[in-house]
Amino acid sequence: MAIAILSHEKFPHRAKTALGVLRYGDYDVAAVLDRDNAGERVADFVPDVQDAPIVEGTDDLEADEIDTLLIGISPIGGEFDESWREDVETALERGCDIVSGLHYFLAEDEEFARLAEEHGCELRDVRKPPEDLTVSEGVAGEVDADVILTVGTDCSTGKMTTTMELARNARDAGYDAAVIPTGQTGIMIEGWGNPIDRVVSDFTAGAVEEMILEKGNEHDYLFVEGQGSIVHPAYSAVTCGILHGAMPDKLVLCHNAGQETIHGYESFELPPISTYVDLYERLSAPVSDAEIAAGAINTSDLEDDAAEDAVAEYADELDAPATDVIRFDTDAVLEALLED
Repeated sequence: MAIAILSHEKFPHRAKTALGVLRYGDYDVAAVLDRDNAGERVADFVPDVQDAPIVEGTDDLEADEIDTLLIGISPIGGEFDESWREDVETALERGCDIVSGLHYFLAEDEEFARLAEEHGCELRDVRKPPEDLTVSEGVAGEVDADVILTVGTDCSTGKMTTTMELARNARDAGYDAAVIPTGQTGIMIEGWGNPIDRVVSDFTAGAVEEMILEKGNEHDYLFVEGQGSIVHPAYSAVTCGILHGAMPDKLVLCHNAGQETIHGYESFELPPISTYVDLYERLSAPVSDAEIAAGAINTSDLEDDAAEDAVAEYADELDAPATDVIRFDTDAVLEALLED
């Protein structure tokens, strides 16, 4: 499948879906759409993912160059930006499918639906949950697999990246590991999953449990993609639902080096790391005895020496192994997570 990824004005730092697909997705990426960086290449900004040219819009691509346009960004609230409409319409007129992780469902947009029907295209809204979800039965802890959940100090702290990287490295080391995708990026990469932040609150834990039960007796380790943060003023509910639905055996706390306030809610300061450890472990206690067994810290804004210091300080704060899963090796973290 040849795709273009729409990432206007956000690439690379606020385009985590685009970066996740470029790093882990099984796609042939023909181009990234970003008006601000047109004429550059992905490798000019992020050297360790699939490279592709950056163009201004769909009109800059040959008519038959792609068969899918993937929306690789999601603003706070998941709304559709009207400045993207021309690119989406052009892609549909050329017969391209559209994959979107927005809360705004493209299939419910009259113009997009008309163009899709007219040109034989699929509008795939990956954040639209299945209709047969139910409440949790509290049985995820009964599966054979060890369940490892990534949790965070905020949104966008690398939970998806950490999940994917640890699962991939575990498989490379000979372990039977699978990913449980709970967000739009994970679903796009893995090709299945439940979009937990769109599920009715009563069914959140059940939607996670359903996936654990589906894969829990097929693999030895399940790495569950976490969402949000337990202290987030808007998204804490989804974090709690995933934690209780997964009934994890171990937790990995993800954090951005140097971050002091909640992104988008800067009047809220991040609590100390010790507070997060206490909150996550105490919240998990009624359903499982999971502890923070390891940490992942994003040091992308730091120079090498400062990054190494940040990892060491974070490990000390956690009293557990830590790493930057992209920058450094994950051996010590995996040893802590995969040991009996």
